[in-house]
Amino acid sequence: MRAIVQDEFGDPARVLKVEERPLPEPGAKQVRVRTVLSPIHNHDLWTIRGTYGFKPTLPAGAGTEAVGIVDALGEGVEGLSVGQRVVTGGTFGVWAEAFVAPAGALIPVPDGLSDEVASQLVAMPFSALSLLDFLEVKPGEVVLQNAANGAVGRLAAQFALERGEKVIGLVRRRHDVDELTAQGIPNLVATSDDDWRDRVRALADGAPIAAAVDSVGGESSGDLLSLLAENGTLVSFGAMGSDGMRLSSGDLIFKQATVKGFWGSKVNAAMAPAKRGELFGELIRAASTGAITLPVEGVFGFDQVREAVEVAARSGRTGKVLLRP
Repeated sequence: MRAIVQDEFGDPARVLKVEERPLPEPGAKQVRVRTVLSPIHNHDLWTIRGTYGFKPTLPAGAGTEAVGIVDALGEGVEGLSVGQRVVTGGTFGVWAEAFVAPAGALIPVPDGLSDEVASQLVAMPFSALSLLDFLEVKPGEVVLQNAANGAVGRLAAQFALERGEKVIGLVRRRHDVDELTAQGIPNLVATSDDDWRDRVRALADGAPIAAAVDSVGGESSGDLLSLLAENGTLVSFGAMGSDGMRLSSGDLIFKQATVKGFWGSKVNAAMAPAKRGELFGELIRAASTGAITLPVEGVFGFDQVREAVEVAARSGRTGKVLLRP
């Protein structure tokens, strides 16, 4: 089979290549899946560069999420059948014509979902939904997030709408506000406006901002902390702008704030099976009804992987870049 591989860490547009590899055979409790589509996520690119929390042994495959068709079953697999369409969101090495995954890591996909939507179903949407669950906000409390035009930011806002929760989103430009408003996402503020903090407070309308999600880092972390209510929680989700967080010790002390990190892989691995099933049910319903949107920027063949990762790394994208074997 053909697979996308790397022999060294570095710029994905330089180090990725396509090679022939043996077709993997599933072991006990494992399933072989023929890949249909796979998205390129930021964490995939960080892994290829060698800068993520998970660092594979070289030479290595790539990719972590895919939709595909069950091709072969290992001994002892129950509940899945050859020809069934499934997704996985945490299986390393899916940028290949086929991959092997534990049966428990595969989720059957309803017929009503397109391959393009199904291929993105787990990593970003489930992270966004798990994040909302992780925040544990109470009725009447508000969540504030920056990078509201990012994939997780958009999805968190859309899930919150379905749940009747209030999320206020920060973006950098007025253009971003207009774009997200056109997608039906409310409560947006552009930080380029001089009075943006006052606008956040007005949107909160007296309700406490109990949690804030920081995907940027740097001074943006401190901006969020300054708007938190007393005993609020600041969650570090990403570091698109800086790998440091500039926080006011005064805000931290006098607000008695809590600062903690969220890594979806760790949170989801520790999640109780009943809770995971509940959230996946909510996710699939939202995707099936169109309550969440998963746009696609473009679809590229394996031989175009270097072009694909360059497009995926560009700012201003409105959708995911997908790979097709």
